[in-house]
Amino acid sequence: MFVVVLLIGLLLAWAYRVTRPLPPNICGSPCGPPITASRIKLRDGRHLAYKEHGVPAEVAKYKIIYVHGLFTCRHSAVIAKNLPQELVEELGLYIVSYDRPGYGESDPDPKQTVKSLALDVEELADQLGLGSKFYVIAYSIGCHVVWGCLRYIPYRLSGAALLAPIINYWWRGLPSNLSTEAYYKQLPQDQWTHRVSHYIPWLTYWWNTQKWFPALSAVPGNPNIFSRQDLEITSKKVGKQINKIYITKSINRDIFVGLSKKIL
Repeated sequence: MFVVVLLIGLLLAWAYRVTRPLPPNICGSPCGPPITASRIKLRDGRHLAYKEHGVPAEVAKYKIIYVHGLFTCRHSAVIAKNLPQELVEELGLYIVSYDRPGYGESDPDPKQTVKSLALDVEELADQLGLGSKFYVIAYSIGCHVVWGCLRYIPYRLSGAALLAPIINYWWRGLPSNLSTEAYYKQLPQDQWTHRVSHYIPWLTYWWNTQKWFPALSAVPGNPNIFSRQDLEITSKKVGKQINKIYITKSINRDIFVGLSKKIL
């Protein structure tokens, strides 16, 4: 009997360990990376790093908050980096990109939800003095932040856009026939990742770090998910700053939050 109890205890301990990521090393802490970015302090004491682009906010005609995707950070604001400066000035564009929780130099949020992400955006806008309304644009899995903004702070938005979104196929309001069609166009491993994250989200970290089955294709950078044009762009290896101490936990937190049932 003792042996059985011991084996069960060891099995539970192993299961707990493999389903929980290592604790992050906070930027600015005694053993953590240095702080180099501009940051704001949020309502719960966390810090959010950001980078401003374009014309000054006080003279801007359009104020835009850009939300990055996987493996990127505040430096990856494609809408700011790829527009000619003359056009930015002519249109009066102010763009602020920020490190989502756990990326770059922003503190991780162990209690992160789609609502908390939307409130982070709202607080960033308020502390930077962007006024009562602003635009939000997001890329890849960062699009669940915009979904949260549309749901929780719609009164603050002048407009919203999703660029190449990774979506939750169970989002309410999406036509079920289109969601189903798009879902089955994914690679089988991505279909399984969505199922795991949606139905048994506490296994998300284990699923994306185990070696028995193929996990989310975007995490290892599977070339099969890219078109020829995508491969030409990614082959240029655009530089980016990501805090690797946080990255595994942050990516899996993204998947857990963005694809689970909790945001429906």
